[in-house]
Amino acid sequence: MNPDPDLTYKPGPTPSTLRAADGRILTPPNGWILLVPGDPALTRRVKTAGDHWVVQEKRGRKIFSRGVWAPATVIERIRAELEIERAAEGFAKRKASDARRRDKAQAEYVEDFLGAVVAFLAFHPNHVELADRMARAVTDHATPIGSGTVARTTRIPVAQRAEAAVIAWMRHQTTGYDGMAIPRIKGKRREIRRLLATRSQNLLTHYRRGDTIGENCPLEQALAKSRS
Repeated sequence: MNPDPDLTYKPGPTPSTLRAADGRILTPPNGWILLVPGDPALTRRVKTAGDHWVVQEKRGRKIFSRGVWAPATVIERIRAELEIERAAEGFAKRKASDARRRDKAQAEYVEDFLGAVVAFLAFHPNHVELADRMARAVTDHATPIGSGTVARTTRIPVAQRAEAAVIAWMRHQTTGYDGMAIPRIKGKRREIRRLLATRSQNLLTHYRRGDTIGENCPLEQALAKSRS
């Protein structure tokens, strides 16, 4: 039933169709329905239960799940099984325990990330108060679960995540990047980001040296705005 279990498909031109990588428009078999995202456990079990079609859509650099097509009988059977499991007292206790464990791990990561940001900033003692405010602003933005920021990746060390998060935060908060009309030329956006990153690093150097900073400093203004 499944054209290729190793591939994913894009949404088709209508809600009841899909588009294959080669452009073919596919119609799910009779009796199949779309299981929309929202219940990871149900989705996992449906995908392991047999034939299914995974639907994903790429927007920019991000890929979004649009659900899984599978036989309605399979989806409803597994949903009923899960409801029985979730009604049991032990399930609620496990869920609460898992939530506490996740919350603890998240709190520990936030603290570790905050420390890594402070270490990267390495501001002179003259600017320690501003360093603390900036580190917390960057951390609050970058670390929430599901934020999709570089802070949530595990592919690079936390010190590199902290540096990348600071530069990204400064790009959006202390430059005119968000309002720029960037030509649709390959590599142009990357070029502009590199230029702005250099400017941000130069600005940070003044704070690391302990220079006297004027009131018109874009970093000071961004942090003042975030406090209001």
